[in-house]
Formats: sequence, structure tokens, C-alpha cells
Amino acid sequence: MSCRSQLSSWQSLQELANKMKNTHLKDLFSQDKSRFDTFSIQLPGLLFDYSKNLITANEMNALQSLAQQTELTAWRDKMFIGEKINFTENRAVLHVALRNRSCAPIFVEGKDVSQPIAAELSKMHAFVNKVRSGEWKGYTGRVITDVVSIGVGGSNLGPQMTTEALQNYADETLRIHYISNADGVQISKVLKQLNPASTLFVVSSKTFTTSETMANAKTAVAWLKSVANDDAAVAKHFVAVSTNLAKTAEFGISSDNVFTMWDWVGGRFSMWSAIGLPVALYLGFDAFIELLEGAFEVDEHFKDAPLTENVPVIMALLSIWNTTFLGAKAQAILPYDQTMHMLPAYLQQAEMESNGKSVTFSGEVVPYTTVPLLWGMTGINGQHAFYQYLHQGNTIVPADFIGSIKPVVEVNNHHEILMSNFFAQTEALMSGVTTEQVREELTAKGHSTQEIENLVNHKVHKGNRPTTSILLDKVDAKHLGKLIALYEHKIFCQGILLQICSFDQWGVELGKGLASKIQNELENDTITAEHDSSTNGLISYFKKKRV
Repeated sequence: MSCRSQLSSWQSLQELANKMKNTHLKDLFSQDKSRFDTFSIQLPGLLFDYSKNLITANEMNALQSLAQQTELTAWRDKMFIGEKINFTENRAVLHVALRNRSCAPIFVEGKDVSQPIAAELSKMHAFVNKVRSGEWKGYTGRVITDVVSIGVGGSNLGPQMTTEALQNYADETLRIHYISNADGVQISKVLKQLNPASTLFVVSSKTFTTSETMANAKTAVAWLKSVANDDAAVAKHFVAVSTNLAKTAEFGISSDNVFTMWDWVGGRFSMWSAIGLPVALYLGFDAFIELLEGAFEVDEHFKDAPLTENVPVIMALLSIWNTTFLGAKAQAILPYDQTMHMLPAYLQQAEMESNGKSVTFSGEVVPYTTVPLLWGMTGINGQHAFYQYLHQGNTIVPADFIGSIKPVVEVNNHHEILMSNFFAQTEALMSGVTTEQVREELTAKGHSTQEIENLVNHKVHKGNRPTTSILLDKVDAKHLGKLIALYEHKIFCQGILLQICSFDQWGVELGKGLASKIQNELENDTITAEHDSSTNGLISYFKKKRV
């Protein structure tokens, strides 16, 4: 299979990038007064503005040619009809089926998966209603007041990010807590707040063998039993999201209270499945459905919109343009809504676990940069932390600015203050401040010629820092579903354009396997293994100090 860099569109993009590196965004705006209209797209409830990226019609045409030459639309269609595009694990990639609100059949190996999905949603709905209505009782007959979600990675980040983002829509029926870290500090802190008689645990692990998750689940069981003194109490306080019924039964969870997953759903794309059970319990099942419906609307856009007007496609093309061709090594995710403070962490996993790869479909080393390092935090806080680096650092970091028209909570003019910073930062990163402007400013303030010369270079901002702006009408379940789906499809498109498999995670598996072996060494003095001198030294030092 030929490498992407051999494509004519790829070579055209390399030539365009060499020329564009000498172009300033400010000049592009001054030359084209309709630039915003040309390079922005409106979807229902959402504005996507990519005009502050270092592109013109020439670059966008070449990027569109890349999408065509890589057969992006054909790969997209393969995903939606259930072909096994996760070819290293021989699996379909069908998180889109989980939110298919049209109820049209979707087949995997000749079986319509829409029917079991609908059945699982009905099961979730009934369970959520039982818990929220008080019909579900704990071992003492008390109603459930607190839900603890135990999971890690994709089984944790999606639900936690979502409940954090939507917590202002929650009633007081249930409180939600999350445990993901194997560090005992987290679970100890959570359990101290709770009453075993009114706490429900949702343990999420596809195999029910994930070491961190099972360690936390076992600690939670021991905590419950220490009060209940009855093994049967586990069935009233633990439910699971898993495919391993033997393991869940061994744990003491009734099969009636195990919610299933499928091998065609990757963990980091699984929030739309029963992994989202904590979301439905906390917010109510209707809110969970709204989340699915928002994502489904974006799925339809992704399937039907022409490539030139297709937001996820353009997001992926811009990422590749900025990273692979213009040389950016990182990208910032900057939500200007406190409710979305966990979005950077969620997207870190979604994109870097998916596309942090370095070999092609055929297993050959790629001769180009793939995806950037993702990082970020809420906008105002970030402004007083790392925006100095974004403005004047000697590396350029493209940034996604994400905000809303209407705040979740109206407080005086707070939202105008917040969004004025959003707009100001994208303008400042684009325009910068020239030497002449600095001199004029300092002269007007009465500084001497010598003072001006001493300060001028420190105050110059080169600008030309690309940003993309996404404005939601409001951060609610439906709009959040749309936003997440946009990024999911961007990630899929990145993988096809870069010729890498987005849906495995062998790097994660490597670390987990090694950790399991070393854990045995740490817990048993009779077990030793060969490591490098550093690892041997660290293990030895740790064990001596633990005695």
C-alpha cells in the first residue's frame, strides 16, 4: 500500500505549506473582507469558525483533494455499515449505532445490532426509573441516594466529563461520585462521604478484569460487607457494565443487573452505551436520550454534508494541515464554559489514544508527523496560567476555543466578561502587536526613547497563531452530544487521512501487561524478574522502604 506522502495532493500541500509559512493571518483578513463568511459553517445550534487558520481557498482545495484521494467518504460509509475497519483487532467500529435514532437496521456479520441496542436502552431506562423513583432499595430497605461509578479511561472520562458539564440540570434525586485511580486516596475520600445502606456502585469494565477498576471494586465490596455483614448485600448495591457474565456472577452481581457492551464499541467511544449509565442515573433517562439525539444529528451531517461543508472533515483536515504540514507539535483545547472543564482531558484520551500511532495500515513506519499533543483547560484560568506561552512562546500551538451564546447560569454580566475574553484572545493570537504599535503605545505613555528601546522587543507579539472557534447555543445535553460527536468524527477522519488505525491501543496494553508482572514482584519477595538496572533499582528501593 502506497504511503500518503506519495499522493499528488500531499505533495501539493507540502509546497503550499512552504509558501504559507511566510504569510500572516492579519494580511489574509485585510485582503478578504468576506473571509469569515467563506471559512465558517453554521449547523443547528452551533457555529464553526475556522477563518483564523492559515489557509486560503488554495490550501482548502488541496486538503479536499487529499480527502478524495484517501477515499475518506468510502471509509466513512464502511464504518456506518459495520465493516471491520478496526482491522488489527478484526472488529467493526459502531459507536454511531448506539445513537442511531432513526432505528434503521445496522448489520454486523449479518445480524441487525439495532435490536439489541434498543433492548439494552430499555433495560437501562427501567433500571434508572427504579433507582430514581426509590423502588430500588438497599440491603436495609433504604432508597439509594448516592451513585459511585467505578471505571477507568473510556469507562470513566466520558461519563464524568458529561455529568460535570450538565450538573446544573440535575435534580437532587441522586448524587454522583467517580473512582478511577488505583491510588487509595481517591476511593478513601469518596467512601468517607457515603452511607453503605444508600449507595449504589456501577462497576464498568468490558472484561471485568481491568486491574485498577477491580481493585477499587473489591475495596468497595469490603467496605459494604464490613457494615452489612452479609454477602447478599452485594447484589443490592452493585451493578456492572461488562460482557463477562462469569466474572460478574463470581463478584456477586446478578445477571439481571449486568448491562452489556459489544466488541465493536471502543472504550473511548463508549459513553453512548451502558457506560453512560451514571449519566442517566444522575440526570434522568430523558437527558441521556437528548445526548444521543445531539450526537445523531451530527452523525447525519457527517454522512450527508459535502466534504467542503462537512465540519468533522474540515476539523481533521485543519489538524493535519497545522500539524503535519505546518509543523505544530501541540494543540490546545480551551473551553470558555466552566461546565466543560473536563473536556480537555476527555479529548486528550479520545484523540491521542486513537491516533497516537506511528505506522501505516500496512505496518510501515510513517514518514510524517501524525497527531499533536492535546492539552488545555478552561479559558479564563488558562489565560493566567499558560497563555503567555501561546502568545509569545517560540513554538506555535493551534487552539480550539469553545464557548456558548447563553450561559448555563446567568449571573449579572459574567457571561459578557467571559466571552469578551474569548473573542479578544482569538483576535490577539491572530493579529499580534507590531514593533511600530509598541513604540506608538509607549511614546503616548511618555516613555523616553531609551526606555522604549529597552522594552520594545519584550512587548512585540508576532501573532499568526491559528485558532478555531466553536460556539454552541447553550451547553445542554443535546448540544454537548453534538460537540462530542464532532470530535469523534474528526478523530476517525484523521486516522483515514494519515493512514493509521484509530481504534486499537496497543501502547496501553503494553503498559498494563508489564504492570501486572511487576505487581507480583512488589507483593511477593520470592518473585524476581529481569529488568534494566534503573527499573531493578527503583523496585528494590521501593520494596526496602516499604518494609
